[in-house]
Amino acid sequence: MQLEERDSQIIRLVHRHRFLRSDHIVSFMGGSRQQILRRLKLLYHHGYLERPRAQIQYYERGGSRSIAYGLGNKGGVVLRQLGITVDSDSWTEKNHVIGRVYLEHALMVADVMAAVELACRKHGGVRLLYEDELALPMERQPFGWQVKIQNGLKLGVIPDRVFALDFSDASGQNQRVHFFLEADRGTMPVTRHTLSQTSFFRKLLAYEATWTQKIHQRYLGIHRFRVLAVTISAARVKSIGDACSQLKRGHGLFLFADKTILTGDIISSVWQTGRSGEIGSLLG
Repeated sequence: MQLEERDSQIIRLVHRHRFLRSDHIVSFMGGSRQQILRRLKLLYHHGYLERPRAQIQYYERGGSRSIAYGLGNKGGVVLRQLGITVDSDSWTEKNHVIGRVYLEHALMVADVMAAVELACRKHGGVRLLYEDELALPMERQPFGWQVKIQNGLKLGVIPDRVFALDFSDASGQNQRVHFFLEADRGTMPVTRHTLSQTSFFRKLLAYEATWTQKIHQRYLGIHRFRVLAVTISAARVKSIGDACSQLKRGHGLFLFADKTILTGDIISSVWQTGRSGEIGSLLG
């Protein structure tokens, strides 16, 4: 197989997002859908990309979603030749052992980021910056930090994705807002009887503490951030919003929506904020 420039672009895309469906890749690349699908098939059969085995269970149950791809070992070699840091020599093995729950969550994250990037392209005046384009302390993998909440309990905060949007406001001033993404598949209880157990409310508390203790400024070097939570249903959005109302401060940090928001223009779409009855947008 003779690698073409667009093949390298596809490999970079898959590496950046960890996993992408073929439909994502077609949308990112543009051009002929059939030609892109043909190149994906070749990249897979020659070891540059992998198809995680965990998705086979879904197709066996009659699913019809497009095929998911991850980085293959030879794809990692290509990235190193391009000067891109790759943190593993065993991508093929890693992709084969991941479970279905992990893959489904990773693909939901990819769904959100694809919607954001494609909306930015449409708007033109909004620029999306990924983690590797931001000056963040990324030594720890996965990227995260710790906060102390009530009774001295320490919580770790690990966003599903970190990104920023650059844009000009109504007065022409340049603005940059950082976002911490939480892709919620509804597998975690919204609240529990104790904070020693995982819950979505505990995540909200940790982000509130990040803001009140100014950890985003002192440790992350971020002036302004918001938390995006995309979940499975409108009912789940309401439950999370009700939990958010229990916070003492920081309600304006949060934007909630169900996954139907991904089918439209995610930048112009209306989101529920952490304040009851209040709505907002990514650029608001």
